[in-house]
Parts: sequence; structure tokens; C-alpha cells
Amino acid sequence: MTRPLLELRDLHKHFRLSGPPFAAKPLLRAVDGVDLDLMQGETLGLVGESGCGKSTLARTVIRLHQPSSGSIVFDGQEVGNLPERQLGGFRRRVQMIFQDPFASLNPRMSVGDLIAEPLTIARIGSEAGRRNKVAELLHRVGLPSDAAQRFAHEFSGGQRQRIGIARAIAFEPDLVICDEPISALDVSVQAQVVNMLEDLQAELGLTYLFITHDLSMVRHIADRIGVMYLGKIVELASSADLYRRPSHPYTRALLSAIPVPDPAAVRSVEPMQGEIPSPLDIPSGCRFRTRCPLATELCARVEPPLHDLGNGHVSACHFAGDLAAQASPRGVPQQERTQ
Repeated sequence: MTRPLLELRDLHKHFRLSGPPFAAKPLLRAVDGVDLDLMQGETLGLVGESGCGKSTLARTVIRLHQPSSGSIVFDGQEVGNLPERQLGGFRRRVQMIFQDPFASLNPRMSVGDLIAEPLTIARIGSEAGRRNKVAELLHRVGLPSDAAQRFAHEFSGGQRQRIGIARAIAFEPDLVICDEPISALDVSVQAQVVNMLEDLQAELGLTYLFITHDLSMVRHIADRIGVMYLGKIVELASSADLYRRPSHPYTRALLSAIPVPDPAAVRSVEPMQGEIPSPLDIPSGCRFRTRCPLATELCARVEPPLHDLGNGHVSACHFAGDLAAQASPRGVPQQERTQ
């Protein structure tokens, strides 16, 4: 059996917040026990509302945050407890595309210097070789070679994201973590960037952890999708299976909220109640119960485990089997490759 490229086991990331002197400091449980396997060459989508812990999970995986507890195993090596000085080799193989490309690009550096910077720091190749590498990377992401002499502020948002992608693949990594890479872009540009990411994956054999809140787009790119709520994975399935038989009330509500092109289309909308609770005060039992139309007294007492529904489909709901047997919420749009 093939070993996963990335394995997360009971991963936690908690933040101790400041408070009054001599008082107990509140604990924010941003990531609260995540188990995930990511296979070589696949794209795993991670979806959920803002504040559910997706970006914190990504930053913990790449070790921008030190995990509070749990295990991060990359290609058979435990990296969750490695000291900072030993992370160089790991970070060459794992790169990140950030949500805001402008904030992640130094405005004082030319595009060529920005892309070549990791190669320069690692002392890879000669100066002329790095210039050639930059030209090759710019071509891969659909930018002209003269872009190397310009600065980030001279480009549009979509072009800046392409620069960020070029920098992320400069090391020819195995895993690229895409943290909301299209959320700040126009819809037409989103499609172009996603199609480019798919082409790069095919050419370079990349593995993606693709974080987004856009469920219509993630269906297009992801092989499997994990649904995250208040720091935990509440459902995980193949892309096709998740859309065909969603088995968690949270997933069903997210899917039913996807806009459809036909305003007259009849939809089975399953609205959520209220707002997402604070990770400082997570509800007892099932953490979704305060917004769930199916919640019972059992949900308040017992936190549901991940139930195995077959074919790698798991769901953390006491009623997962019944929900999986029901039809998917009507009106979920079909998504094909956008030209």
C-alpha cells in the first residue's frame, strides 16, 4: 500500500490569549484534533466558513506555527517537533501560496529577485542559471520574461498571484499548500488560475492542499474534500461522493448555499441558524449542534466520532447514515473545466 505523502494525527494548535493580571488566560482552540492523509499527486480540498481554522491548519502544517500537540509526518519523517534550524530540507519540499499575493511580495524587490530569492538563499545555481530559471518559471505561469524587471505593484491581482505561484514552485516542491489562492480574484481570473494549477500539477507531479470557501470551484479541482468546522474535520469524502451524498448537516447547508445560474431553479435550501461559535467557547458534544436543525439531547451530551460510510467517506454526525441515504440538496451546480 502506498504511504501518504503527508499524515496528520490528532493535530492541535491552541493559542493562549492575554488577559487581566493573575487571571487565567483564555485558550483559543483554532485546530482541535485533525487527522488527515494526503497522497502523492492528489489534490485535497479543505472547505469551511471563515474562522473554522483552515488557514491555521495550513500554517501549522508548514511549521509557521508550532503545533501544540499531535503529529505531522511528511514522507515518513516526523516534522512536527523538529527545531527551526532543521526545517530547511522540509521547507524546500513544501511551499505555500498565500491568499493575498500583494502582502506576500516585497514591494522593494523586482519580480525577478522575488522569484530567485529562495534559490539565492539556498545557493542553488549560478547567477546566470538563476536568471534562466526565473525566465522559465515566468513562462510556466503565463507571464512575459520582461516581467522580471518590473515590480509587484505594476501587475493586476491575477498576475501577482501568478508571481506567487512561480515563487512557490521555484524549488520544485512535492507539496504546495494553496491558502485561499483565488478568493481575492475576479471570477474569470479564478478559472484561469485554477486551470493553470491543474496544468502545473500534471507537468511537475505536484500535490496540493487546496484551502477555499468556494465549494463550486473546489469541486472542479479536488480529488477529495474535507469539511472543517470549529477546528475539526466533520466530513471527508471524494469530491463526487461528497456532492452526491453529503452526510453532515453542515456540509448540506454549505452545498445548498452555492449560487446557481437560474434564479427560478427550485432548491432545497437548508439554512444554518446563527453564527459560528467562538473557538474560545466550543459547545459541548457536537460542536455544530447550536446551529443544527437535527440536534437532539444526545448531540449535546456526546461528541460524534467520524463514522465510516464506505469508500473513504467519513462523517462526524450521529445521523450520518440516514443523511447519506438522502438525496443531495437540489440546485447544486455541476462544474466543468472553465475555458
